[in-house]
Amino acid sequence: MISHGAPRSENQPPLIIAHGLFGSARNWGVIANRLSDTRQVIAVDMRNHGNSPWMEDQTYPAMAEDLNEVIAEIGGPVDLLGHSMGGKAAMVAALGGANLRRLIVADIAPVSYGHTQQHHIDAMQALPLSKIITRTDADKFLATTVEDPTIRSFLLQSLNLMDKSWRLNLTALTKDMVQILSFPTITGAFEGSALFLTGATSDYVRTEHRPMIKNHFPKARFAKIPNAGHWLHAERPRAFETAVRVFLDAF
Repeated sequence: MISHGAPRSENQPPLIIAHGLFGSARNWGVIANRLSDTRQVIAVDMRNHGNSPWMEDQTYPAMAEDLNEVIAEIGGPVDLLGHSMGGKAAMVAALGGANLRRLIVADIAPVSYGHTQQHHIDAMQALPLSKIITRTDADKFLATTVEDPTIRSFLLQSLNLMDKSWRLNLTALTKDMVQILSFPTITGAFEGSALFLTGATSDYVRTEHRPMIKNHFPKARFAKIPNAGHWLHAERPRAFETAVRVFLDAF
């Protein structure tokens, strides 16, 4: 966990941030610092990511339980923000009765997706770590299989050059890739306020997903960040921050 800002405020509950696949708490440092001017903000490393323990599974019930443990440690109720994989974990935690006030889900829906991220795992596993001296070396090698420089830069944030290792349990992520892309069958609803914040150019949350979302989150609101895709918080950080503030500070 990385905590930002002052100790817990009596007026504003803590905000927990759960990152997406291949991410880490460090990816959210700038936004977390800015939001911490009025509340305590805690960015977590999800299991098998960053500095968190490596576990055998990467299922949403397991990730939701991890989030519940964090909430219990700092004391609820809390506000919870999750992006992509972290958004699904946050939804499962909310539907399982986590001690939440408000929920923000960034660019993901409670549905199964047909794409895969296995090709990125394959690219990382193919990196000849023993021969890599600099991050530039790693980027040049990854460029042979990962064309997008933004994605390469994102993946390389999890490369530990000193230890010649990845801060990702690629074996566990491979084993549970189908689980990561899916969403567990869950009954019930989260009756608190929820914001589904999406990138205007992303297709992860589509119109046909809204009935499922409203079924589980009857008070769900929807908002879009213009000129942003799936990585809306990185592409339009100030707009993302503003939308989060408006929702969390609303009475």
